[in-house]
Amino acid sequence: MDPSYLIYNARIVNEMACFTGTVLVKEGRIAEIFQGNIPEDFQLPHQIVCIDARQKLLIPGVIDDQVHFREPGLTDKGDLFTESRAAVAGGVTSYMDMPNTKPPAITLDILEEKFSLAAQKSLANYSFFLGASNHNLSEIEKADPNRICGLKVFLGSSTGNMLVDDPDTLDSIFAASPLLIAVHAEEEPVIRENLQKFKKKYGAAIPFSAHPLIRSEQACFLSSQKAVTLARKHKSRLHLLHLSTAKELELLQNDRPLIEKMITGEVCIHHLWFDDRDYQKLGSKIKWNPAIKSAHDREALFEGLLNDKIDLIATDHAPHLSSEKENPYTSCPSGGPLIQHSLVAMLEFYHLKKISIEKIVEKMCHNPAILYRINNRGFVRKGYWADLVLIDPNYRWMVEKKNILSKCGWSPFEGISFKSRVTHTWVNGRLVFENGQINELCNGKRLNFNTK
Repeated sequence: MDPSYLIYNARIVNEMACFTGTVLVKEGRIAEIFQGNIPEDFQLPHQIVCIDARQKLLIPGVIDDQVHFREPGLTDKGDLFTESRAAVAGGVTSYMDMPNTKPPAITLDILEEKFSLAAQKSLANYSFFLGASNHNLSEIEKADPNRICGLKVFLGSSTGNMLVDDPDTLDSIFAASPLLIAVHAEEEPVIRENLQKFKKKYGAAIPFSAHPLIRSEQACFLSSQKAVTLARKHKSRLHLLHLSTAKELELLQNDRPLIEKMITGEVCIHHLWFDDRDYQKLGSKIKWNPAIKSAHDREALFEGLLNDKIDLIATDHAPHLSSEKENPYTSCPSGGPLIQHSLVAMLEFYHLKKISIEKIVEKMCHNPAILYRINNRGFVRKGYWADLVLIDPNYRWMVEKKNILSKCGWSPFEGISFKSRVTHTWVNGRLVFENGQINELCNGKRLNFNTK
């Protein structure tokens, strides 16, 4: 039987407040929360581990709604075990994985096979998106929104031939989907036209700095606008993944609570951290789709995060082998590993006084739970699952190959020193990560949703 945990003297950050207190974890759940000292007459469980969290922050576990853990079919890059190890080391206790694996998860049977794999291998809690295609509307209509996090629609090219480019099919999907619709929005004809121009100019030697000009602001805005138009027509729940331009913020509103929003948006770590000046140094290591764009876009996205037009922060964690990322532009895959460093990267902005720790917790922990309507997670609340993270906000360390846990073994953050460090991570009340050590015997649980 797992022990209970008493985490005391912590600075608890929860629901836009920060206070010194104690959390009791028992039988996988948050059993008690005390502000200040524990009452003298309170009876502690017999088998208990006490952890002094003095000068540390205690937050709910991060929920990352956009990852590519590469299993099945692409496990040379990453798998559910290796990438969930990296996740818990970074304070991510739950994730939602995308369907562009091999085979692509475009049927409910294939999707359930992924759930079965995760039950055996994942150290963090998990859900999986069903993928849309031009030919699987009947599968979409059968999906249970209380068991599946959402439907992923690629409006831009993707692994596994999952581009949905038939207008009638798109209309039917938005009309019929019982699931939240999450879209990768880039206008493919615009991208193809731009790519041909750069091929004509550079041949096979297209510089990586051309990436945001090929996968341009226009390509992103037109596609996001199309998705918003469809969602409004059919009153669908739409989530715009990995926004990358200032202009797309015109499509979002901040006039109501998140739970009431039908159209929501997110920003990823790399679009907040890097801009197009970084291609000169990092090149392929920061080649993502959608592309990292200008400093103006980066600052506008940050402002959208602060003013609540943008609802949450994710990673789009997408590992590739170093050898693949060394390829020329046209054969170099897009994406990179970020999940181990997403929380500490945002904490750097906290140290720079660009964002409060309360706002970080809202966007990375609370809001994913609200937006996806996840049962009993995302908050430090009595009775909720004990998905918790302890952070030393003043422990400087450097990202090096030797401490990177993603299977691909590299990071765009290599050589960067972070001021904060995750020291402990609990998943369902089990201490899965402690001061660099991982308990590989822990298993996450399937996320459940309350969409009614």
